[in-house]
Amino acid sequence: MKITKIVPKISFLIFVFVCSTFSFAQTTQLIKGEIIDQKTKRSVEELALKLQNVKTKKSYLTETDEDGFFNYKNIPFGTYNLIAVDKDYENKVLNSFTLKEEHANNYTFSTPFTIPLKVTWMFNWGDAFGKEHYWSHLVAKIILVIYGICLVLIFFYSVLQLSLSVAYAKTRKKRAEEKTPNMDLANAPKVTIQLPMFNELYVAERIIETTAEFEYPRDKFEIQVLDDSTDETVDVIAKKVAEVAARGINIKHIHRVDRTGYKAGALDAAMDRVEGEFIAIFDSDFVPDKQFLLKTIPFFQDSNVGVVQTRWGHLNKDYSILTELQAFGLNGHFAIEQGGRNSSGHYINFNGTAGIWRKTCIEDAGGWEHDTLTEDLDLSYRAQIKGWRFKYLENVISPAELPITMSALKNQQHRWMKGGAECFIKMWKRIIGAKNVKFGDKIHALSHLFNSSVFLFILTLSLLSVPVLHIKDSFSDLNEYIKFGSVFIISTVFLMYYYWLSYRDKTENKITSFFRFFGRFVQFLVVSMGLSLSNTVAVIEGYLGIKSSFVRTPKFNVAAKGEFKGNKYDKKSISLLTIAEGLLMVLFGFTAINRALYQDLGMVPFHLMLAIGYGLVFFYTLGELRGQKK
Repeated sequence: MKITKIVPKISFLIFVFVCSTFSFAQTTQLIKGEIIDQKTKRSVEELALKLQNVKTKKSYLTETDEDGFFNYKNIPFGTYNLIAVDKDYENKVLNSFTLKEEHANNYTFSTPFTIPLKVTWMFNWGDAFGKEHYWSHLVAKIILVIYGICLVLIFFYSVLQLSLSVAYAKTRKKRAEEKTPNMDLANAPKVTIQLPMFNELYVAERIIETTAEFEYPRDKFEIQVLDDSTDETVDVIAKKVAEVAARGINIKHIHRVDRTGYKAGALDAAMDRVEGEFIAIFDSDFVPDKQFLLKTIPFFQDSNVGVVQTRWGHLNKDYSILTELQAFGLNGHFAIEQGGRNSSGHYINFNGTAGIWRKTCIEDAGGWEHDTLTEDLDLSYRAQIKGWRFKYLENVISPAELPITMSALKNQQHRWMKGGAECFIKMWKRIIGAKNVKFGDKIHALSHLFNSSVFLFILTLSLLSVPVLHIKDSFSDLNEYIKFGSVFIISTVFLMYYYWLSYRDKTENKITSFFRFFGRFVQFLVVSMGLSLSNTVAVIEGYLGIKSSFVRTPKFNVAAKGEFKGNKYDKKSISLLTIAEGLLMVLFGFTAINRALYQDLGMVPFHLMLAIGYGLVFFYTLGELRGQKK
């Protein structure tokens, strides 16, 4: 081959080599880095990234591997923006940097990049109209509206309770100094004492004997034992009644085979056999004072008074933390609710027991009706709309037994909550349309009947608080509205004042008393939250008109734990509600711990209280089930 032919070929190869070497020297062989989630601090896999030249706008795409690492190969020198372009994470410039000759081999980002999700998994859906997460954003707004309504209603409830607290505080001294009017016993009115019972084997004899010992002219009172029992209680009552009758006391055993209307039905069925001008009613677990009639009947000298109601005491308050918390809550009702309402002229209610009715008041109001589970509340409002006055005596105490088991407490709460809702449905139109009732009295009356619904708002609020946390993480434009949730703290302060006024374990050392009260108040709130699911079910049943039988609260006749030998009426079983309470305990417990770990503490106390509340109710129930099997 001729040299003249070889030289051009060699020259061409040298040219290609030089050009390629020059070109290679103008690129960075490897760019690498790591991406982690801003909240979880975990590696983000399959995150789409774009490397864009600032000058030429040329882009290079890649995504992170399963360990969160990314890399680019053979990228020309120049200034670049590293941009996250993933559909799940925020599209943002992670870094701006310049590749130079010293980066020819590699360019490594020394620290990982953190990147936040656009929205959490709960709201990562709903693109429409060219907008990401359009529908999920709309749903978030709806959730916040409902959440806000619950907060406002709870706040309104707490404001009304505060107003009653103020009214109670203003008149407390006056009530304490109130004296019982004088009464001429020779001309004392005749009183009928009614004792409605159903299978009260453990307490039937005690209440009969207690009322038989009342200090009142023997010829001026009678006792009616309204017995709907279906077991051996019938024989126990019959024997006791015969024994008391033999002592010259006017007592009758009225036994019904048909339980139509339950307690209200028994009271109504006995009306045509009532001899007295006044009717005192006691549930079987009460142990009223011997002078009960002497302390209450004189107030009926005012012909407009239709009912005299006394305060409940607690025979077994110290039995357990469960009974102590019940006493704490009931003291609030019997001090502020009853005392505050009565002193302000608002409607109050006969509490179903430990009170006296004027017979003509019952008849004028339409008699006992049994279309609700709280016949006492129903008749109370019908009587007051008719113009009858109710008198509440806070200083006359009628001791009674508190439920000692969770199942018994739930039964009692279910009946009260459902009955309250039923009465609201039945009475709200009458209250609004009543011409002789002041506007303020109407507001308080409607609020009183609507009180049980506060558990519905608490449950709704607690369930919605979980997506609200996700809304907080997902939509920055809605965060300002979430801050209004602090109104819940104000509501709690108002309720704290309400219960502080009614707290009956105060000592001379106010500081010690307050700290003891504060601990009890928190415990009360926790358990109330734990009962919110079962109580809400009762309220919803009441509003929907779902009828159920009158499930009475089992009585135990037990003051100390060593005395408890079991109760055949206190039947227990695992229900769907119990399972749901266990699941809610797990849900709120997980959320509280999760948020605490990420130092988002806003709702941690609330969720922690919910978790403990549902946990207490759940494990209390399981513990009682195990005890029942033994």
